[in-house]
Amino acid sequence: MTTRANLATVLKTSLGLGLALLLGGCSILSDKPKSTSTIYAPEPHVQPDPSWPTVTWQLALTPPVGARVIDSLRIAVRPTPGEIQIYSGAQWARPPSEMLQDTLLRTFEDSGRIAAVARQGSGIAADFKLVLEIRRFESDYAGQAVPAATIEVAAKLLHTRDQKIVASRTFLQAQPATSTAVADVARAFEQSLVVVGHDIAGWTLVSGQNYKPANRS
Repeated sequence: MTTRANLATVLKTSLGLGLALLLGGCSILSDKPKSTSTIYAPEPHVQPDPSWPTVTWQLALTPPVGARVIDSLRIAVRPTPGEIQIYSGAQWARPPSEMLQDTLLRTFEDSGRIAAVARQGSGIAADFKLVLEIRRFESDYAGQAVPAATIEVAAKLLHTRDQKIVASRTFLQAQPATSTAVADVARAFEQSLVVVGHDIAGWTLVSGQNYKPANRS
């Protein structure tokens, strides 16, 4: 005859096994690293806009900054509002800050619309400095069945001689993935980077061109 103590032990063991099986099923989201991971390397190519002005000044790109959970090799996913997890067994080839800076550098260079552009510290005599903060770089479900590759960047254009912020703007792009598969999410991030890179580059060229430096005696 099963005693009350033995019955409680059996129930406790069964409950623990059931919970373990339930959690084990959520293998796509995990905060623990895998010994092997699929590495994703988006390669955004931005086409210059015919409306962009051609400028004679030079631009320095500062390294974009962002919170550690955002600017990481881990691919962040937001399954519900207020919750951040990561995709298990997947990572970026480069952190988001490098992806964003490289996208912008290539966009400016390929456009042929600017006299010179380089990373900060390269030694060019920059007339303007582009300061970027990555606020979001995550796969966001936002209550939908399929997530969207969401990138949010706060940008400031600084005139180096006047030490004045010429313009500031926040850019937000959310590109829905074609499925919940991580490979499709990574492709959606590539598309989001194209849009964000295009918008920031165009805004920078127009804002810098419209700026009238302070008169010097």
